[in-house]
Amino acid sequence: MYSPSYFIETDTQKIFAFIKEHAMATVVGCNQPYAVATHLPLLVHEQGDKIYLQGHLMRHTDHYTAFANNGQVLVIFNSVPAYISAGWSNTPATASTVNYIAIHINGTIKFTDYAGTAAVLQKITDELIGANGADAYTNIPQPYIDNNIKAIVGFAIEVVSIKATFKLSQNKSQTEQLNIIQQLKNRNNFGDAFIAEKMIANLK
Repeated sequence: MYSPSYFIETDTQKIFAFIKEHAMATVVGCNQPYAVATHLPLLVHEQGDKIYLQGHLMRHTDHYTAFANNGQVLVIFNSVPAYISAGWSNTPATASTVNYIAIHINGTIKFTDYAGTAAVLQKITDELIGANGADAYTNIPQPYIDNNIKAIVGFAIEVVSIKATFKLSQNKSQTEQLNIIQQLKNRNNFGDAFIAEKMIANLK
């Protein structure tokens, strides 16, 4: 992953906060001859000095087979991008670029049993949908759960390493960063408001 020193983020609280805001991840595994990937919402779970990513996926898929055969996976979380115009800089030798946030996590995936699958289903539903509304997990009829849970399996990925790139123009002067933020607000294309907000927070 592209990660010059000035873009590297090591603050785990900032990294976990981003993951909670952007729970949808890409989980990549290797099943010869090609890599496979799936897209899933994941939750961060800290247990003692270990960190886990929890989720569930469909059985009888290429990615389930790959993960079952080789538990070493790469998990990717990323933001929407914002394209930064060279015309926003007063420096002549400047190229246009893109700002974004990307997190790569290496870990080992382990599948769980029925009880564990049901538990992670409820946890994800409670956190992403809500625990008290009409659509809460506890309001789903148990026969429906029993009938459909056979097709899925819960899992936990034990985190081995985390690499995070928060590319927010840190290599520019504060004056240039403030100008980029204003230009993003003025343009207001898809992703611009989000990146501008993250750039503002990063300046504090």
